[in-house]
Amino acid sequence: MYSFEPTEEQQMLVEAVGKYAGNDLRTAARDAEEGGELSKKLISKGWEIGLLQASIPEAYGGFGERSAVTGVLAVEEMAFGDLAGTLAVMTPSLFATPVLLAGSEEQKQTLLPKVIEGDWSPYTAALIEYAFDFDPLSLKTTATLKGEEYVLNGEKAFVPFANDAEAILVYANLDGQTQGFIVEKGAAGLTIGDEREKLMSLNALPLYRLKLDNVKIPAANRLGGASGHDFEPILAALRLATAATAVGVANAAFEYSLNYAKEREAFGVKIAQKQAIAFMLAEMRTEIEASRLLTWEAAWKLDTGKEDAFTDAYLAATGAADMAIMVTDRAVQILGGHGYIREHPVEMWMRNGRGFATFTGLAIV
Repeated sequence: MYSFEPTEEQQMLVEAVGKYAGNDLRTAARDAEEGGELSKKLISKGWEIGLLQASIPEAYGGFGERSAVTGVLAVEEMAFGDLAGTLAVMTPSLFATPVLLAGSEEQKQTLLPKVIEGDWSPYTAALIEYAFDFDPLSLKTTATLKGEEYVLNGEKAFVPFANDAEAILVYANLDGQTQGFIVEKGAAGLTIGDEREKLMSLNALPLYRLKLDNVKIPAANRLGGASGHDFEPILAALRLATAATAVGVANAAFEYSLNYAKEREAFGVKIAQKQAIAFMLAEMRTEIEASRLLTWEAAWKLDTGKEDAFTDAYLAATGAADMAIMVTDRAVQILGGHGYIREHPVEMWMRNGRGFATFTGLAIV
């Protein structure tokens, strides 16, 4: 079982992420949400911490080894500061991590250094589709092999930084299997929406729709090469990132509402002493800890190759999505009328919390 004591390297990384989350992301979050933009300087500062670089071996331009456990620890800490900023900093991981997990040796040698050796650059991925019955294992976007090329058709939603992306890893249905395909910038038939997605939250993160109309790519651009790849490890890593970010946002809402309850007085006593408030806070903390532990265990299983890692990652993501809705809603409730106004961040966290059920595909560990 995973040790509850992080290694020295993990602790150093989490501490660096924590400082960035508190000093930079948290302080910029409200203005970024209202203004609809994250500064490049803010994103670059998060990139320079080296979370992705530390998960890529030296042979491909990085300086470490991938660990899902380290990833969920760091991502939770970053999301504690701000979700939109976290997803922006991590966007290149959506491209690089699947290449590391499932790419051919040639793809790793060619693509990974481009992503990680320089400044932050918008390499991204497109998984999510607009469909009531959206299932990442049964996509509506299709890929068809014609001669030496694959032809992609379909539509994608919520693609971070798609308008500026150097390359996009597009997931499509190939003969009933989800496979990744590397689509280069400016590919014929690829249309990126003129306007950004308008959502309930994440207004600071530029998300776009994609349309693929007979987009032709070389057969070599299939992730994993001619033989393709197993999508389950990639999906598990996506779901773990969703779970970890949900825990981070929920923990931010819990701590803020706890501190508020300790200071706010009603009828001569702190409201934290009121039984109804105290019970809510206790339940919030319990659910956060349960989701955190399930996420850690699933990450440990993924690192160690346990057969049930994929199932546990799914449970972690779905459980954390429900938990985040409950905790962030309770945070607003504890603040009462103050929770509904923008003077306090809990209303923003509640809007974030509502979206985690649809966020799988926006971050990966």
